[in-house]
Amino acid sequence: MDINENSMVPIYVQIADAIEDDILSGKLEEGESCYSQLVLAKELHVNPATAAKGINLLVNRGILIKKRGQAMTIAVNAKKLVEDRKRKEEMTKIVDDLVCWGKRLSMSKQEVIELIEEKYKEIGQ
Repeated sequence: MDINENSMVPIYVQIADAIEDDILSGKLEEGESCYSQLVLAKELHVNPATAAKGINLLVNRGILIKKRGQAMTIAVNAKKLVEDRKRKEEMTKIVDDLVCWGKRLSMSKQEVIELIEEKYKEIGQ
């Protein structure tokens, strides 16, 4: 897990995104314990309050379950929640950028679609 201190994205959001990425990749499994705020703070060289803010963001999204006196647990439906949110938010941003760039470059809708199709073939989808 890496944090980019020069990023415009706040560190606590980067921490939450990194945990979500670990859930999507299977590094963190649903129903298992998640990283603690102290482990994150030490590993990433950030203030424990910053790590806690990233964790609490995921608690508020329903991805992590916080029980007093127990380790943070990854919710049973965490992967689906992360996928749904990223599809809705992240993919919308990417598509918005893609369409705006396509229009700036005077590309037709079909040309943009063809670029996407080519990339899918290239990646093997």
